[in-house]
Amino acid sequence: MTMKVVTFGEVLLRLTAPENLRFSQAKDFIVTYGGSEANVAVSLANYGVHTKFVTRLPENEIARACVMTLRSHHLSTEGIVYGGNRLGIYFLENGAVARSSSVVYDRADSSFSTLRPGMIDWKSLFADASWFHWSGIAASLTQGAADACREAIEVANEMGLTISCDLNYRRNLWKYGKSANEVMPELVKYSDVLFGSEGEYMNVLGINPVGFKALDTSYPIDIKGFERVGDEVQAMVPRCKKVFIELRNSMNANHDLLGGILYSDGAVKQSCIYDVTHVVDKVGTGDAFVGGMIYGLIAYPQDDQRALDFALAASCLKTTIYGDFNLVTVEEVENLMKGDGSGRVSR
Repeated sequence: MTMKVVTFGEVLLRLTAPENLRFSQAKDFIVTYGGSEANVAVSLANYGVHTKFVTRLPENEIARACVMTLRSHHLSTEGIVYGGNRLGIYFLENGAVARSSSVVYDRADSSFSTLRPGMIDWKSLFADASWFHWSGIAASLTQGAADACREAIEVANEMGLTISCDLNYRRNLWKYGKSANEVMPELVKYSDVLFGSEGEYMNVLGINPVGFKALDTSYPIDIKGFERVGDEVQAMVPRCKKVFIELRNSMNANHDLLGGILYSDGAVKQSCIYDVTHVVDKVGTGDAFVGGMIYGLIAYPQDDQRALDFALAASCLKTTIYGDFNLVTVEEVENLMKGDGSGRVSR
């Protein structure tokens, strides 16, 4: 696949309490790596898209281990810059049934959060790229990181790249004196493609949600309601041509119903609804949707419905995979799109 994608954001060390233990019970933690934009990059690389992941890391052995992991997933890492003192960390306590998952962040003063404009040579990184993806998490950490996002977006815009944004609202990260709805609209205006949950469109752009309360796969999606949402996004972001919304109703910590909406050219397309009764790991489900979304728009440029269906099937499969990264192939996603959710052994 000839199109080249650049993603930009913070990669974190993930420390997970094993076997659904509570933090207070854990004597060991399982080490993996992840982060929204890195998760998207790994998905795209798995699908055969040439992908560069850009971030800032400290110069130490933990950062080198992280880079080795990224390279093992066929990511281009030459855009990583080095400096600062530490890799950000997050601790995860996986939920079970009526007990929700819990996340504790330890990312203050990380190398990425101390990023400033001028530290990354965006013109060189974008020289052979066609698509730039970023998310609201990168802009939420510090003013410097938000300014670095703006710098990247403006250069990508000048160089004619397609720009996609995952709104990625995390209330606990906006701590530097500005809110998401103060910072994000000015950055989002450059977006050709937008992604978010209904809650994220509300918290970032102030758009009232339609609601998704599916109890089974026969739930009737409110198409007119989502046309209204798409119209409001288009009015706020006239450049945006594709508005994706992932729909999720969590029955409990291990049971989700997933759907998807795509608004384009004034019309709404809807996906099927997946009933995922045994969620293995929810982290990265939205990122898997975004990775599938970008791949779908690249691979099926004349077929928005197929792009949406690919994104949602990829997201559904991610719920079955431990860790942040969606380690699935195009063939596996397309098999699920065809209705083969049997999980039979491939031979």
